[in-house]
Amino acid sequence: MWYKKSIAKLISEAEQSGEGTLKRTLSSTGLIALGIGAIIGAGLFSLTGIAAADHAGPAVMLSFIIAAVGCAFAGLCYAEFASMIPVAGSAYTYSYATMGEFMAWIIGWDLVLEYALAAATVAVSWSQYFNQLLLMMGLHIPPELLTGPFEGGMINLPAIIIVCLLSLLLMRGTQESSAVNNILVILKVGVVVLFIALGWQFIDPANHTPFIPTNEGEEMVKQGTMGFWDFWNSDYRGHYGWTGILQAAGVVFFAFIGFDAVSTAAQEAKNPKRDMPIGIIGSLIICTILYVLFSYVMTGLAPYTAFSGDAKPVATAFEKTGYHFLNTAMIVTIIAGYTSVILVMLLGQSRVFYSMSKDGLLPKFFSDLSKRQTPWKTNLIFMVFVSIFAGFVPVSDLGHMVSIGTLFAFTLVCIGILVLRKTNPEIERPFKTPLVPLVPILGILVCVLMMAALPIESWERLAIWMAIGVAFYFAYGYKNSVLRKEKERANGGNIE
Repeated sequence: MWYKKSIAKLISEAEQSGEGTLKRTLSSTGLIALGIGAIIGAGLFSLTGIAAADHAGPAVMLSFIIAAVGCAFAGLCYAEFASMIPVAGSAYTYSYATMGEFMAWIIGWDLVLEYALAAATVAVSWSQYFNQLLLMMGLHIPPELLTGPFEGGMINLPAIIIVCLLSLLLMRGTQESSAVNNILVILKVGVVVLFIALGWQFIDPANHTPFIPTNEGEEMVKQGTMGFWDFWNSDYRGHYGWTGILQAAGVVFFAFIGFDAVSTAAQEAKNPKRDMPIGIIGSLIICTILYVLFSYVMTGLAPYTAFSGDAKPVATAFEKTGYHFLNTAMIVTIIAGYTSVILVMLLGQSRVFYSMSKDGLLPKFFSDLSKRQTPWKTNLIFMVFVSIFAGFVPVSDLGHMVSIGTLFAFTLVCIGILVLRKTNPEIERPFKTPLVPLVPILGILVCVLMMAALPIESWERLAIWMAIGVAFYFAYGYKNSVLRKEKERANGGNIE
């Protein structure tokens, strides 16, 4: 279970073409659009308000910067891997080459939390904005069909419908999905820029004071009336102050997870060695700039306390401007933005399971391709899986699970760069992560710090999910591993 997949074998698989392989249709521009399509969405339009109201106040801007720094370290490591091993599967494939099959399985299973649950999270927010659009048109959806049973409703029906529609689009073809995504990206980047430009003149400096709201627990630690560990285990931790900024960074980190989804499409890029780093780093830089400006304007338009429990904070903030006639256009473009995020997340998850199935760790039907060279059976299965979560689970619980799953994946990718630089220094690297080992180590430290700041419930759910994954690996994956069988044949029928 510790066998590693050779880099040469991975590259050989990536260069295959024809029937049974993914079709190369994506340019560098398409990859950047894919990254932006996945990045800008619920994390910005919904979680910014939650992070400001519950954790960081106006200093949520600093939370975005901290999260972006952690992403930058991990993004540079992803870029090196993606240019060197242009194979579908993202962190799963990279772990297979550096840390062996078992760790690859762990990260592949973990990516379900990142991509599938991210799609469910965004679908929940999508339904809220869709309902608001209907209300503007004089229509409405019964409240019990907008929330799941844990929130007093029956089912989030719009969330289920959008997941199903986009899954069907992905089954249609990657090129068609990319074309739709490009249109949606133009719309949502336009609305972010419009929000910043129009809202800037209505900023009230009083809403940015205090910039970092006081955390009573932190003050008691400074005064010596409370011990550090007592504070860390108390309800004070994460509610404003610097611990609030850190916890908000862990929450809004969800807003950055799209850039690594670019790496799942490596086998569908026309020139992956050149274009993958451009797609990953380019989308991350563009979105970081927009995020910081967006959060500054948003917390300047309305007091951060006004966003508490608000599922539509952008609309709340925009009401403070004089451009009420643009509300409908704003809602439409936000819906378009959410749609592209769901689309890319569903694409990313299907490509990870496609790779795991090709390696024998999952049943073969996960890698069966349609005539249009898409893993349609995987898309179909995840349509059902994601729909269940989107229809019945609260968005806050989903968001935390996605964040911890993503941070875990980023940590392993940073470790992978350190391992591969030591074990395979001679391999061609079209893009090299700068300042190794400093950058990967800093990436590990920032990601672990943000994981530590997340609620304990997130860790408990991650542990339960991983326990299920380990059980499945030993029940199926270990016995059916293609690499293990190859090693067994090479050793005359014995694994040594």
